[in-house]
Amino acid sequence: MPFMPEMFEFCEKQLRVFKRAHKTCDTINNTGARSVTNAVHLEGARCNGAAHGGCQAECLIFWKEAWLKRTSSARSGDLARSLPIHPQEAGIGCSEIDVLAHVFEEGKTPASEPVYSCQATRLFQASRPLSPRDWRQYWEDYASGNFGLKWMLGVISYAGYSALISHCRPGGWTRRVLYWIYNGVRMAGRQARHPRTKGRIPVGSPTPAVNLGLQPGEMVRVKSFDAILNTIDEDYKNRGMVWDAEMVPYCGGVFRVRNRIRQIIDEKTGKMLHLKSEPVTLEGAVCKARYSNCRYFCPRSIFPYWREIWLERLSQGAPAPRPGNEGREL
Repeated sequence: MPFMPEMFEFCEKQLRVFKRAHKTCDTINNTGARSVTNAVHLEGARCNGAAHGGCQAECLIFWKEAWLKRTSSARSGDLARSLPIHPQEAGIGCSEIDVLAHVFEEGKTPASEPVYSCQATRLFQASRPLSPRDWRQYWEDYASGNFGLKWMLGVISYAGYSALISHCRPGGWTRRVLYWIYNGVRMAGRQARHPRTKGRIPVGSPTPAVNLGLQPGEMVRVKSFDAILNTIDEDYKNRGMVWDAEMVPYCGGVFRVRNRIRQIIDEKTGKMLHLKSEPVTLEGAVCKARYSNCRYFCPRSIFPYWREIWLERLSQGAPAPRPGNEGREL
């Protein structure tokens, strides 16, 4: 697990532990969940991409416990004096120059793009496979305080019902009945239908686009799930960008635009991806790993990307969502 230059700004500061990072999702090879040892995520500690070509993914940083010190009874000044600021002087560790030197590799030719290295690109090497049948992970999800019991029971109920559906013959009447029951119960409670309902546009057909020109700080409302189904194809895509089931709970919610995304590092290749269109991220709208098969209860809290056709601009007088309670979850 690399220590990145973007982490220097948090050194000597007191931050609250957000989640135990005992596991994560594999966004490189899509193999499912991965186990991570002795690591946590801290509140608000996201990578700003300053040392990585201006990557805008804003990944939640992994902190190995060896990089932290518990400060339940320490004051900020005492903490600063107690930390070894330059451990390399004692012949251990590495220098800031060493950290900076491992950010990227120069291309083989002057015209080649640099290949970046960060926690996201190295996550596969910094973790090991984690079977969904390993029940110890779910106990740690609960015992660590990552997730509450009520939340977990809801996710487990969804996972069990989805597993039952997946064992039915595709297109068969049993599967259709199970979907009908699920959607009936949800819609009776004024909630969205099954989060993995396929879009209404045939694969290969063009999908619509809207350019709202949204800017950070503007208020938007996420359209209803039913309206969004008219904008994605049967592979859940709009112009190549995937609509993920983890975005469904935010439908109908009001959010503030966080950023316009122009470029992100490809976690598989380490090269910078320049997006043809600029999706946006929304404050407080993160993946909560409640509908992701084999990746349930991942604490990574990745920002999903939103096409502007999935959003509606609100007037300037619209009330802002309360901190920590953005949007309406279903």
